[in-house]
Amino acid sequence: MTSFDTSPQLNVWRATLALAVVFVMLATTGWTAVRGHRATTALQSSISSWEHGRLAGHRLPDPDAPPARLARFFASLDAGQRSGLAHRYPLAVGNMNGAPVELRYAANRIALTRQRALEQKRTHDVRLSALGHQEARRLMHQFDTLLRPGRQVLAFDPAGSGRIAEVFGDLRRADRVSLVVPGVDTDLLTFQRTDRAYSAPVGMAKSLYAAERTAERTAGNGARTAVIAWADYTAPAGLGIEAATAMRASAGAVRLNALLRALPGRAPVALYCHSYGSVVCGVAARHLPARVSDIAVAGSPGMRTGTAAGLGTSARVWAMRDADDWIQDVPYLEFGGLGHGADPVSGGFGARVLSARGAKGHAGYFVPGTDSLRNFAGIGVGAYDTVACAHDNDGCRAGLSGTTTAGRA
Repeated sequence: MTSFDTSPQLNVWRATLALAVVFVMLATTGWTAVRGHRATTALQSSISSWEHGRLAGHRLPDPDAPPARLARFFASLDAGQRSGLAHRYPLAVGNMNGAPVELRYAANRIALTRQRALEQKRTHDVRLSALGHQEARRLMHQFDTLLRPGRQVLAFDPAGSGRIAEVFGDLRRADRVSLVVPGVDTDLLTFQRTDRAYSAPVGMAKSLYAAERTAERTAGNGARTAVIAWADYTAPAGLGIEAATAMRASAGAVRLNALLRALPGRAPVALYCHSYGSVVCGVAARHLPARVSDIAVAGSPGMRTGTAAGLGTSARVWAMRDADDWIQDVPYLEFGGLGHGADPVSGGFGARVLSARGAKGHAGYFVPGTDSLRNFAGIGVGAYDTVACAHDNDGCRAGLSGTTTAGRA
């Protein structure tokens, strides 16, 4: 629900929850439109080519092999061989959990360059409408921005509305890793914005990274951080049935856990889950790797559970909501797969409730100068004694040992 920066028509949301049962029934009894045949995507084609490819006369490993096995394969190659694979199969390598992150960056740069060339051709395609030409120009501009020196694109899939993830900092050498999971209406075109920058994944991650570097200096614990803007799942489009169910979240949770299990090193990971992104994190929670130390949700419509304990994770669970966030008026319920369960900031849920003072609405949690961002940064560097609780007491810090650089306190 990232894009809901203005007050939504909450009556429409309530009506959606009430009527969605009908749509679900129709869908399960065959009354909905039959899906048409879907063409092979560029990523699928690249993976298929990899599966039929050879190197030095030997077949390449299964791209879905465990990340550790793929890491050993790439480690056995020389620089020229790795570069050759990235040029031959850029989308496959750029999205391959287990490939070295630097190689993924290089492969995705190649893929972005090629995709930009395709969009440039589309701007002159007479078969496209004026709207199609406009979209091609917008994508070209987005790719130009992503191809600027220093950008570290960890995942990229141009199919449909697109999926993408970007890293800020040195992921391989980081002592702590933070990962931002955004909400609805997140795609290639909304991955970064010049207006309302902090409501888009890139702005969120960059703001968090800067705040963590400040927190590092203040805490004096020497922790080096890296932040991932993770828009590598197909988010719901707008306020509709998809946003009221966990369908997109379930698919996103699988992708999120696959990435988390492939991250280099052993640094603790904190998840920052905004709006519908908190549904993704809630569904993913039970299968998170042990290195995930913290889950922090902001502006959450629910996490598909009634309590923090019900998430089935040993990670600390934090929650916040600004007093002006319209999400508080969304019904916190779950019935027949519709709705997302209990309110994470409610007393009965059991999360550590943080101050979000200054956030101003649903899209302001990563804005510099807010309590919400300072709290996120404190969690990110392990300075738990610096976080501000929602009720001006020490309740959210209960049982924590102060500042830690690794593991759980």
